[in-house]
Amino acid sequence: MSNETGSRARQRIQALLDGGSFVEIGAGVTARSTDFNLTQKPTPSDGVITGYGVIDGGLVYVYSQDASVLGGSMGEMHAGKIVNLYKLAMKTGAPVIGLLDCAGLRLEEAADALHGFGQIYLAQTEASGVIPQITGIFGMCGGGMALIPALTDFTLMEEEGKLFVNSPNALTGNIDSKCDTASAAFQAEEAGLVDFAGSEEQVLAQMRRLFTLLPANNEDDMSYAECGDDLNRVIPDLASCVSDPALMLPRISDSQIYFEVKPDYGKDMVTALIQLGGSTVGAVANRSVLYDAQGNESEKYDGVLSARGARKAAEFIEFCDAFSIPVVSFTNVKNYKATKCSEANMAYMEKLLTVQVISFDKVNQQRHVLYLKDKAHTLELMKKHAAIMGPKFRCVVEPLDREIAPLEIASWRRPKGGYFVSLNAMPGTAKRTLALCKEAGVTMTGAGATFPYGKDPQDSNIRIAPSLPPVEELEQAIAVLCVCLKMAALEKLGV
Repeated sequence: MSNETGSRARQRIQALLDGGSFVEIGAGVTARSTDFNLTQKPTPSDGVITGYGVIDGGLVYVYSQDASVLGGSMGEMHAGKIVNLYKLAMKTGAPVIGLLDCAGLRLEEAADALHGFGQIYLAQTEASGVIPQITGIFGMCGGGMALIPALTDFTLMEEEGKLFVNSPNALTGNIDSKCDTASAAFQAEEAGLVDFAGSEEQVLAQMRRLFTLLPANNEDDMSYAECGDDLNRVIPDLASCVSDPALMLPRISDSQIYFEVKPDYGKDMVTALIQLGGSTVGAVANRSVLYDAQGNESEKYDGVLSARGARKAAEFIEFCDAFSIPVVSFTNVKNYKATKCSEANMAYMEKLLTVQVISFDKVNQQRHVLYLKDKAHTLELMKKHAAIMGPKFRCVVEPLDREIAPLEIASWRRPKGGYFVSLNAMPGTAKRTLALCKEAGVTMTGAGATFPYGKDPQDSNIRIAPSLPPVEELEQAIAVLCVCLKMAALEKLGV
């Protein structure tokens, strides 16, 4: 049952998140419908576990379907819990990860369950381009459920899972032994929907890797990391790797960090997330040769651009643009692929590559255009913002570097934009630190403000907002904060 520790749904959440960080929401919710004797069937959590936790210190909302409860089928309250989770994620600006294992629509609830599907689709489209959405598919994902991964940004799938709108045997002239259209291989290679396929453990591990490369939302970018890699280092064997970007890009990236998106679809084009100077960067590169694990040529593409490759690049660039992730291009192509399929689709795909999106909100796009006018005005405005905010950010970061970094009792992000500095104190000391600050006359944003209801499971996160106070007051406030961080750490250590 869902509330038991042994539930696969709960075990997946525990494997995905940092240890002990999961906080469940809506554990007491059960099915509301009384039709077809549904009240006689136990429905703990109505077949879906929802809540929030952290991955590598970053807040994330998670829902995990429990196939042991009515097959994990989608009912009214089941859908309502997922929609509520999206609302919380949008409010706090944190990504959503869905772990799907579902038999589809709960027939006993009929129109109520169908309405639930529509509410989830609406929540996903409203979140598109605002917060990252990641889906993992375990077991079944059929019918209306198949639209959920299609509406998210990234889909990872267990090799034994099934993803379909119509069953392979329901397709005219087909049976699953002839072409299993529900398999992970088909969805990765032909549909272009799956970004990674592997065992359950591999899928969850790749989700964690992917999460650490993504921003928290489209405004407050948290996709930066400390970098000990030299951007100017020499790469001796780079020239021998240019034909296959899957070999070249890890060599360029910081510490060989590399996450390829849709590697089995449109293989003549490589799209991947890498890091340069500690910042997440999207890479788009043409491939002319594909090498296997043994270093042998397995496929050649003759330096041409296919419709699938163009579509793959366009969708990836659109995602990067929505979340302000820089894109670097590596071009090595002669012409378009000359096939009937490519000829029919290339004009449309080429058009997609020429379009850039400011925002998924059309009204907001108009506001941007009227206010920012053109590139020159935008750059001038950015300079003015930097002149105001730069000294204030330095007032925060420099004392922390000087006073706290040598003691290793806290860590913090180094924002290259935005309005906040996110500081993670020693676990269990955030509230005490801010209480000491208040006693000294410095009032700050409450501990755990970035978490729903202010409940940080590790009592570690402190959000510093330096945009309003003048520099002189900031200097005094941060000096007090540094002292209080030390005092709280000493108390925690019992010194």
